[in-house]
Amino acid sequence: MKTRRDFLIKSAFGAAGLITAPTWLQGAPAIIRNFNKPNSLINGVQIGCITYSFRSMPDQSAEATLKYVLDSGLSAIELMGDPAESFAGMPTSSINRMRMFQLGGKARRGEELTADEQKEMEDMRAQNESYQKEVAQWRTTADMKKFEQLRKMYKDAGVSIYAFKPNAFGKNNSDAEIAYGMKAAKALGATHVTLEHPSDDAHTLKLGKMGEQHKMGVGYHGHEQETFTFWDTALEQSTANGLNLDAGHYIAAGQTDLMPLIEKQHSRILSMHTKDRTTPANGKGNVAWGTGDTPIQEMLQMMQKNKYKFPATIELEYQVPEGSDAVKEVQKCVEFCTKALG
Repeated sequence: MKTRRDFLIKSAFGAAGLITAPTWLQGAPAIIRNFNKPNSLINGVQIGCITYSFRSMPDQSAEATLKYVLDSGLSAIELMGDPAESFAGMPTSSINRMRMFQLGGKARRGEELTADEQKEMEDMRAQNESYQKEVAQWRTTADMKKFEQLRKMYKDAGVSIYAFKPNAFGKNNSDAEIAYGMKAAKALGATHVTLEHPSDDAHTLKLGKMGEQHKMGVGYHGHEQETFTFWDTALEQSTANGLNLDAGHYIAAGQTDLMPLIEKQHSRILSMHTKDRTTPANGKGNVAWGTGDTPIQEMLQMMQKNKYKFPATIELEYQVPEGSDAVKEVQKCVEFCTKALG
């Protein structure tokens, strides 16, 4: 009883003391709560990262991905599907995806596959088709509490999830899978989902209407097919549709009106992939930040000046130098952003 009484007395005096303490000390509970947590909201601009950037790291679990994000100094992310869905209990695949990618690449280059390679490829395709059906079935009954649990784990560490990118929104996915992806995104705390633009007006219409139904934004990502009017039809179809603009790919496509595009569509840009690429005249390369033709500094400063609210999403696509790793390279990108917005 004495111990409890002493604790209550000390607590009361502590609370009273905070009332008369200096202003900065009155915020002590919040300071303690945020101690040692990252903050990549840099002078008004939210810098984030797509977790695809860490694809070369050895552990792709949700827990390991969180550590990569924290070590990079980031407080907000676009989360790829695999870490979250694995955490939520999605069935695992036994397919050697690296081997499948190698054989597929050989075929795409026009190189002839041997009889054994052809059989191996056919077997993997059949396995993958069966696996995708298993995943589709799992998604119809997936427990959203696991996604809420992941959201809390990340939030407690100081990381928010603003976008979710599972492989659930394609033309081959059922309406049930699309609805699952949007529900999972909401459980994760995301404001929007992202996907590659399907180049199909009927599908962007469907996704936009389902986005409206689930109160979820749908951000369409483009590669070198991006143009100033690339997103116009999807934007007209639904208020839920928006841009997951890729600034680097836009430059590599040879477009010269990136800044006017951002200015025009800023209210419909849900997030912007940020990377440094070179123009076609300079080889279209993915290069270390500051050595290419993407006006990253100017873009960030425009966002800052005009108070644009969409996040700039670091996407690490250049070759990781020998002796480094993806986390160290993302750290360099964060440092670039910090200097640009200082």
